[in-house]
Amino acid sequence: MSIRIITDSTVDAHASYTKRFSIVPLTVTFGEEEFSDGVNLSKQEFYSKLETSDVLPKTSQASPDAFARVFKTLGRDEQAIVITVTSRLSGTYQSARIAAEDFPNVRVVDSRNVSIGSGVLAEYAQRCVDRGMELDELFEHLIQKRDEVCLVARLDTLEYLKKGGRISGATAFAGGVLNIKPVVTMKDGNLVMLGKARGSKKANNFLVEQVEKNGVDYENPILLGYTGTSDAMLQEYISDSRTLYEGKVEHLDCEQLCSVIGTHAGPGAVAIAFFRKNGSPL
Repeated sequence: MSIRIITDSTVDAHASYTKRFSIVPLTVTFGEEEFSDGVNLSKQEFYSKLETSDVLPKTSQASPDAFARVFKTLGRDEQAIVITVTSRLSGTYQSARIAAEDFPNVRVVDSRNVSIGSGVLAEYAQRCVDRGMELDELFEHLIQKRDEVCLVARLDTLEYLKKGGRISGATAFAGGVLNIKPVVTMKDGNLVMLGKARGSKKANNFLVEQVEKNGVDYENPILLGYTGTSDAMLQEYISDSRTLYEGKVEHLDCEQLCSVIGTHAGPGAVAIAFFRKNGSPL
């Protein structure tokens, strides 16, 4: 039996993997305009709209029917592992679970992560499939392995957190004046603040410290990401963090981050996702 990897559109994996995945889109709405994420709205188009729109977009979870339509495309000798965005931030995982009730050949994994954090887990799952791991063994293995994924990110602006009502206008204004760059991570499926740095250089150094603190398992997938139409901030981070990777990886895979992250982070955010060398958070 072959195993297909299915994700939702917030799961940001490298293109070499996503071309092998089936992807269920979330819905993105700008005012009265509604789009299927990744279908009739690319990431580049999303960020172009985000940077010029006065309206903060909204994202809606994928429905059970959307997952069921993909499950129905599975062949008679085909099984599937579904990997979704954390259930703490979206109902997409629950939609996949509901749809999977009618498909005994489907297993659903809550990644407990977002964007490239979910993406490296999906990439790892594909590697396991390629090595011949069977469905139930893979499902149990991913449930254990997801806790080893570390995602850390720095935001370039507080403006979009203000627009989303997550911080006050006064806080955003003060942060802009002081050039504050928040640094965040995922913990138990939730997005949490790690700290704040003044300026891009200090924020990049903070990211490097967090990566070193957790330790990188270079044998497993590593993925870098950015928000916005330009990857200039990411390239700056790569330059500042080159000692982490030189001589340890042949190349660094990079991707634009999904619309869910982009909506709240705004342009200029930089993120890295990897598996912890020691297996669990320090």
